[in-house]
Amino acid sequence: MARHTCEQALQMTIESEEELTFSSESEDDEYLDDEDLHFEEGFDPAQDTFSQENVVPSRAPHTGMAQKHRSFFSAVENLNECGNDCEQIPVAKRAKKTLSWREETDVDVAPKPRRFLPAREPGPQLSPADSHSPMSLFKLFFSESAVSNLCHNTNAQAARALAQGRKYSWTDVSVGELYRYIGLVFYMAMVKMSSIADYWRQDSLFSVPFPATVMSRDRYRTISWNLHMSHPDADKENDKKRGTAEHDRLFRVKPLMDTIRLACKAFYHPRRNVTVKERLVACRANAVMRRFMKAKPTKLGFKCFVLTDSSNGYTVDLSVYTSKNIFPSDHGLSYDAVMSLLDKKVLGSGYHVYMDDFYTSPKLLTDLFAMKFGACGTYRDYRKDFPRSSSNALTKKSTRGSIRWIRDGPLVCVKWMDKQEVSVCSTIHAAYKGDCVQRKVKVQDAWRKKTFPCPAPVSAYNQHMAGVDLSDQLLQYYTAQHKTMKWYRKVFLHFLDVAATNAFILHKELHGNMTHKGFVEELIGELCGVSQKTAPKHTNIDHVKNIATAGRRMRVHCKAVHGKKL
Repeated sequence: MARHTCEQALQMTIESEEELTFSSESEDDEYLDDEDLHFEEGFDPAQDTFSQENVVPSRAPHTGMAQKHRSFFSAVENLNECGNDCEQIPVAKRAKKTLSWREETDVDVAPKPRRFLPAREPGPQLSPADSHSPMSLFKLFFSESAVSNLCHNTNAQAARALAQGRKYSWTDVSVGELYRYIGLVFYMAMVKMSSIADYWRQDSLFSVPFPATVMSRDRYRTISWNLHMSHPDADKENDKKRGTAEHDRLFRVKPLMDTIRLACKAFYHPRRNVTVKERLVACRANAVMRRFMKAKPTKLGFKCFVLTDSSNGYTVDLSVYTSKNIFPSDHGLSYDAVMSLLDKKVLGSGYHVYMDDFYTSPKLLTDLFAMKFGACGTYRDYRKDFPRSSSNALTKKSTRGSIRWIRDGPLVCVKWMDKQEVSVCSTIHAAYKGDCVQRKVKVQDAWRKKTFPCPAPVSAYNQHMAGVDLSDQLLQYYTAQHKTMKWYRKVFLHFLDVAATNAFILHKELHGNMTHKGFVEELIGELCGVSQKTAPKHTNIDHVKNIATAGRRMRVHCKAVHGKKL
């Protein structure tokens, strides 16, 4: 399949994409509805159900609660719970409605594999024969037109601040200067100091000379204070609509967010295995969209739903959660979040989607199967429509490596006893194909490796969900995040991280001759307009002599005069 040019790829994506519509948002605290409270705890009210017994749901992805709940798995119900009404049901129908868990020795047949038909050839939509510098790849996401719009809105915000009585000097920022500003942001991600002011200190052995050669400290600060992705006059009009359906909570970030999302999809097409997961952008600013996630290392911030390529961690698409679900269907937030990221017109068909237990439900997996998408994910036993049968089920006394499974059409639900019970369902795999895993077990006061059988969906899940972990890992290596009091600037810094990481992945796919650190270093040099090989001029050597010991002063003097140490 011939590769599209960048412009053709971008145009194809723009024509086929159906943008998400988000609910209104206020910067002030608002009352959180029931769905928000459920989401903060990791629940989806449209998917999760609870029994009337005294059971406290756990945040842990896998719990042994199959025996404590009563629900339906498709049209199947346990006859033991029917009571006297079962006597009125014909015997043939009774037999059809009886389900019990099967073992690994029972043969399971996977659904017929869906043919993989991507809309474009998977991989970078750029010619590998061309040379691509880090700067040119970064500009695919932060193009000069996008940066020009940032400059226009930033200058307008500065003019508004000065009109309101702010006391600082300001000259309009240009495209080149804003690229240098972004370069300094990445430099601060590489060279960590305790505060922004420390990058311009000149009275310490630990001072760094480079930032002062790019721009002054006051200039960097004023640009940071006024950085704006939307026009302040349009912000004012949007703020007047607070409390109405017309108010857009993401208005301040949407211009740049739309550009980033289009570029992510235009210049790279994912391979067959993709992952869906949430990503938390740390933020303590006072905004309703801020979420608390107990299970995350960074517990407070903005939540993004992310689609990534499992093979390399490339961010294919993302959407920012606004604390209210305003998607078109009534199937719950988790269902709609996945469906909004999987655009069949853009992706094609035959993809395998992996997800965690927040998203997984029988309704989602069967609907994706009807769309010619395979899916696999961990699930929660108490979630609606998952099997509750206790016949031949796993118990706490089950031996390690025990497998139980139930199939309903294309959907198979598998339980596996590892250190604890693991629950996975899939429309891609057979329940068990002979896979094994090694675990360390204690035998006669000594730890030894032992082999245990492992279900096929569990093996595939562990393999491909590592892609989203790789994506988060790459983002955190040289993250541009730092403290700021405005929530939309935290989102802006996250867009910088996504753009730089995706640019690195593209470079690695096309050329593969540069480390992540080397890529970021060269990108900083190009953004700031300096050569990485040319060291900036240092301050007067007397600065070192005056604070050094006598012995060091002698060694520095001898090296300067004679070209060698004493």
